[in-house]
Amino acid sequence: MKKFNGIIKNNMNFNNTTIDWNQVHHVINGANRIMLTTHENPDGDGLGAECGLYHHLNGIGKDIRIVNFSPLPDEYDYLNDGGIFECYEKDYHENWIENVDLVIVFDVGDYVRIRTIVDAVKKHNLTTMNIDHHPHPNAHPFTHNIVDLSAAATGCMVYDYLKLFREEPIQKESLVGIYSAVMTDTGCFRYSNTDQKCHNIAIECLSAGVETHIIYRQIYENSTRSRMSLMGTFLSNLNYELDGKLAWFTISQTMLKNANATKADVDGFSDLVRTIRGVEVALMVFEQNEYRCRINFRSKGNYAINDIAKAMGGGGHAFAAGAVTEGSLKNVARKAVEESIKSLEQKMSLSQ
Repeated sequence: MKKFNGIIKNNMNFNNTTIDWNQVHHVINGANRIMLTTHENPDGDGLGAECGLYHHLNGIGKDIRIVNFSPLPDEYDYLNDGGIFECYEKDYHENWIENVDLVIVFDVGDYVRIRTIVDAVKKHNLTTMNIDHHPHPNAHPFTHNIVDLSAAATGCMVYDYLKLFREEPIQKESLVGIYSAVMTDTGCFRYSNTDQKCHNIAIECLSAGVETHIIYRQIYENSTRSRMSLMGTFLSNLNYELDGKLAWFTISQTMLKNANATKADVDGFSDLVRTIRGVEVALMVFEQNEYRCRINFRSKGNYAINDIAKAMGGGGHAFAAGAVTEGSLKNVARKAVEESIKSLEQKMSLSQ
């Protein structure tokens, strides 16, 4: 099996082409020690996909661990029965990782988003498999690249794999993860990426006894007081452009501190602003530190925004995209707003 060595141009590269799951299974089945990981500040899709595959691989006797750069967010603690989620610590994990046969990376459109775990992968020349539903260039850093842009969630791809290669029905523990992935990445089955498969997966989860209402409550009805305080601050300072079609806001480290909030409390704010009547695109610029910002773009579906994210050094789906950009909050916000206005004006003129 070929190890990581910069950009790989052979081995599997199903980049939004028909996926040969038999080849994927051959690689996974041939590995004994497997590490699962996802992007920093993980969401329900990455975590749910990890959980879904973990329980299957653990059940068939693989030496399997989930090791993420970021700690598990509190709202996803229900996925952590048995303490299966680990937060990467170089000294603690080094001896185990150096003998890993396969690293499976979920829901990562940009390789650098697994942060310092990349260093361990490179150091030990590890074989990597990317399973994702975001656009990827054909020149990629993974040994095996498995991308399906039609999948509503990475969890849907894990579901496809398990349906093909499990000898028994998918166990409830895996379905809890898969449901979490699908529910969160479809906005509770509200977004335009929701298809029949998503509802079929939900039906199977219900039939298996997954308590979907409890999962919803745990994720979406579990806000901290600090989050509510931060929300009040940014909502009172929203900015509108293009006759209200673009709404944008910034969140600084000072705002976090004043609200006693954390970066996890920021999740979902862009989606909230998108719900405002007349708003077509929501833009958030979050100050990670004084030199770097994270940008989130959300569209109602009339205007694609991943081109704007690409112009800012990121990417993503047509209607949900983002970027991490070097620079001060003021400068990054100014550039992001300028790029958004320019792109949206062009698109609006074409639609007239």
